[in-house]
Amino acid sequence: MNRIIIAITFLLLCQISLSQEVNQVTKDAKGREKMLGEITKDGFTSNTFNSWFTPNYEAYKPDEVIVKKLKRTLKKYTITVFMGTWCGDSKSEVPKLYKVLEAANFPESNLRVVGLNNVRESYKQGPNGEEKDLNIHRVPTFIVYNKRGKEVGRIVEHPVESLEADLLKICRGKSYEHKYQVVSQLDHIFTKKGASYVTENLEKVTSKLQAYSKSLSELNTYGYVLLRAKATSKAITVFTINTKLFPTDKNCYDSLAEAYFVAKNYEKATENYHKVLELDANDTNAKTMLAKMQ
Repeated sequence: MNRIIIAITFLLLCQISLSQEVNQVTKDAKGREKMLGEITKDGFTSNTFNSWFTPNYEAYKPDEVIVKKLKRTLKKYTITVFMGTWCGDSKSEVPKLYKVLEAANFPESNLRVVGLNNVRESYKQGPNGEEKDLNIHRVPTFIVYNKRGKEVGRIVEHPVESLEADLLKICRGKSYEHKYQVVSQLDHIFTKKGASYVTENLEKVTSKLQAYSKSLSELNTYGYVLLRAKATSKAITVFTINTKLFPTDKNCYDSLAEAYFVAKNYEKATENYHKVLELDANDTNAKTMLAKMQ
């Protein structure tokens, strides 16, 4: 009997522990609420989050023809969402996703939603490292997995056409390219050939990425995600490539200088802050950082 009581108590404690890990609300330095870690729909429809979740959910009208097709295919997959309750794009797209999935009768058990942080020291990171090794650089990111747990596609920040149309293409195995292909291409090279290869072949890699690069912010954000994750050498490589892709934009050099400063390579940091001033003699941040290193 005692063993049964102990077992029941243990299970209850486990349930309590698990429930405490879901929909955890915290506040930023300005007192604004945000959720980190695992989130359910109940989390979005309570507290302050409902002020944007329900209006965006109700306003979205999925394409009924596409949803009908999704009903036959989507249930074979699982979806993991990385988002920020502090992020405008997440506030817009996540409620729409719920609307699409519910219309397609997608099993709630096949959906996982993770709230990431936005503070400097854990930028776009989950409280338990949920995003680790998944190349999450923009939120929201919707990743679709097959039954074997293999990623078959992802929607990054915004759909190319619509959430339902993009999901249908992914599930049907049709050609689909999300936004920010330059980041995916570079991450693939890092994964396949290693960071040393990229560093030693900067010109070759940059040349390959040229066709995919649309704006400096693509790799710049990717670099900062790496920098905040303490992958400093890798971040420096990413920022260096960005200076080659956008050699006349001061922001690329400013980011590279910051990464070198974090790495305590003050000579290189100084060199790149001077480059910022060559492009904009009135840049106050570059002047401040140079004075700081004197």
